[in-house]
Amino acid sequence: MPRTPASDSTTPQTTRRQFFDQASTGAAALAGVALAQRAVVARAEDAPAAAPAVHAGGSDELRVALIGCGGRGGGAAADALSVADAPLKLVALADVFQNRAEIVRRSLGEQFKERCDVPDERIFTGFDAYKQAIDCLRPGDIAIFATPVAFRVPHFAYAIEKGVHSFMEKPISLDGPSTRRMLELAPKAAAKNLKVGVGLMCRHCDRRQELFDRLRNGEAGELMDFRGYRMHTPAQSMELFPGPPEGMSELLWQIRRFHGFLWASGGIFSDYYVHHVDEVCWMKGSWPVKAEGLGGRQIKAKLEDQNFDNYAVEYTFDDGTKFFYSGRSLKNCDQKFGVYGQGTKGAFTISTSGHSPAKPVIYKSQRMEKDNILWTADQPEPNPYRREWEHLVAAIIANEPYNEVVRGAEASLATAMGRFAAHTGREVTFEEMLNCPDDLSAGAELFTADSPAPVLLNADGAYPVPNPGKFKYEYRDKLPGEESA
Repeated sequence: MPRTPASDSTTPQTTRRQFFDQASTGAAALAGVALAQRAVVARAEDAPAAAPAVHAGGSDELRVALIGCGGRGGGAAADALSVADAPLKLVALADVFQNRAEIVRRSLGEQFKERCDVPDERIFTGFDAYKQAIDCLRPGDIAIFATPVAFRVPHFAYAIEKGVHSFMEKPISLDGPSTRRMLELAPKAAAKNLKVGVGLMCRHCDRRQELFDRLRNGEAGELMDFRGYRMHTPAQSMELFPGPPEGMSELLWQIRRFHGFLWASGGIFSDYYVHHVDEVCWMKGSWPVKAEGLGGRQIKAKLEDQNFDNYAVEYTFDDGTKFFYSGRSLKNCDQKFGVYGQGTKGAFTISTSGHSPAKPVIYKSQRMEKDNILWTADQPEPNPYRREWEHLVAAIIANEPYNEVVRGAEASLATAMGRFAAHTGREVTFEEMLNCPDDLSAGAELFTADSPAPVLLNADGAYPVPNPGKFKYEYRDKLPGEESA
């Protein structure tokens, strides 16, 4: 489907079903489009714990390039290299910051001495470093994308061009335009028989899968509503003062502080909350049709980032079922982390106290106490961060269909709905979010070291921030190009 011009208000609106149907044309291998089914190959009971040492292309080695060497990138690479008996070898690293790549090389080299071969000449820096790293691979090798989400689309597009399998960290889109672009790429990857994993690892959790099956069998009755919480001490400072350090450009500094800028990450709502949104939608078997939200900023700073520090969002599914989500990033407040549901027969826990272990439970009634448990998941649980890599590598080795792009894009868009609703103070539907022209990461594929940052200080010396009821979009009334239209 042609890309919708961001500033063309005359472009016909695309319905959710039309777009997803077009994105899937010719790509019957796209696993995960039907939420009630597991991703192809990603079956907790059936996928082998260790992949055989055979490369799908005839070689005995799968080369890996890591693009984005932050904490999650290093963690994803470690999870990949931990797949037992798989012929994986890390051969290239890319980041806009040299020191981050060197830290990851040292750490992974100590953990996986025999699986790391990254000499100085295969550490690449700069905005085109991803191309140089992917160029070290052969068709059928694997690229890991763990940069801020603003760069996910161009990086994935290049991997498809080069015939390389991909693993993309969540979220994989942050607004309507980036979601549409990602959906356009999904069938292109499938047409080349490329396997693509998305880092929504909860879908690969054995125990959550058992909960899903039990809910489908009616053990909790008809599902009535859901609620979720991620409330904890801030994981990073929301204070941006005094701005970029000497010698660092505004653009590079915003990339370093990506959680603070909506263009780079979708903010803490998209980056933090996507797992919980995805878990609930999986159990429900559908995506929400609309979202309403509110939030605010209690943390005052000399130079504030673009996040709220508390959010409350009400998602509604097409049958009227509700999902109430609360996010809070404040010190000295009660902490709560997990997602829960209620059925006509009893309540249930999807996950709690972190993403792993999930510790799902079904209760005999709405009273969520230990003496009222109908079923609880066996412990210990296999690590879902590792399971998603076992499933992806198994699909590559066996040359079986495996593509999580559509489902990953849908989850990312559903999450963005909640953020947009809270930031604007208006109800937003799934279709409205998909067709929203506000392209937060526009032009990211063209960035160079000399490019200006997408968001700049205003006349008051502050960054534009969401202000519910004031702006048409999250922090602005007009988009680039509309001023002269």
